[in-house]
Amino acid sequence: MTQILRAKADQAFMKTRFILIHTSHAGNVGATARAMKVMGFTDLVLVAPRWDNVLRREETIQRASGALDVLANARIVATLDEAIDGLHHLCATAMTPRDFGPPTLEPRPHFAALAAEHQHNADFGVGFVFGSERFGMRNEDVYRCHTCLSIPTDPKFGSLNLAAAVQVLAYDWRQALGGLATMLPTAASVQATQDAASSSSAPLADAQQLAGLLEHWQQSLTDIGFLDPQAPKKLMPRLNQLFNRAQVTQEEIHILRGIAKAMSQLANK
Repeated sequence: MTQILRAKADQAFMKTRFILIHTSHAGNVGATARAMKVMGFTDLVLVAPRWDNVLRREETIQRASGALDVLANARIVATLDEAIDGLHHLCATAMTPRDFGPPTLEPRPHFAALAAEHQHNADFGVGFVFGSERFGMRNEDVYRCHTCLSIPTDPKFGSLNLAAAVQVLAYDWRQALGGLATMLPTAASVQATQDAASSSSAPLADAQQLAGLLEHWQQSLTDIGFLDPQAPKKLMPRLNQLFNRAQVTQEEIHILRGIAKAMSQLANK
């Protein structure tokens, strides 16, 4: 029984992923691996880093300071779509708010709400997305996320190194999930897990399924003349945020895709 409870407590950590986009400094990859490992996280994905062999570069290994297992398990992918597979909630780390982008929140209050979601849904996957050291995150990548995290800093000097930002968020997220000392869930969390297991709530769609839905709707809205591809304005980012807030289920994805398909078929007649 103890092993079962411990496994359930660890599921939240297994469903946490750190995503680095267009990382330009190999040392930051190693330092990120180290920051993750000391907080018990292991899922690292790099999107189109500057160096194809970044996971094996000497500077990376040196800065990892023993977190070689994190580097060994890390994946390199070409696009953000590939990196977010299986995740349900994406946190951008963009300091500058975007028009029509997700809300900008402080980490700790937001993490408390996410941790509560974990208690009710053990499969709820969370991803933390970090942009390039030189350029930050592109607008289109920020729009994919459910929230922007803003780490409170001295207003006179708010520049954080990439690995330092990873360390701060990894620590706060770990604390929200119960901390390093709490390996077994509390009585309240056990009851919440049992209540969730006895309910008939449908599984949420992950970020990749939502991306596919948006792509489908973009085509259908173009087919019926509602969306002008030459002047799309902010329609798709707004729909992206609408679906993120709605916490669409996998079954609802099928329904919404069916509606999109019917619109295209009618337009093509």
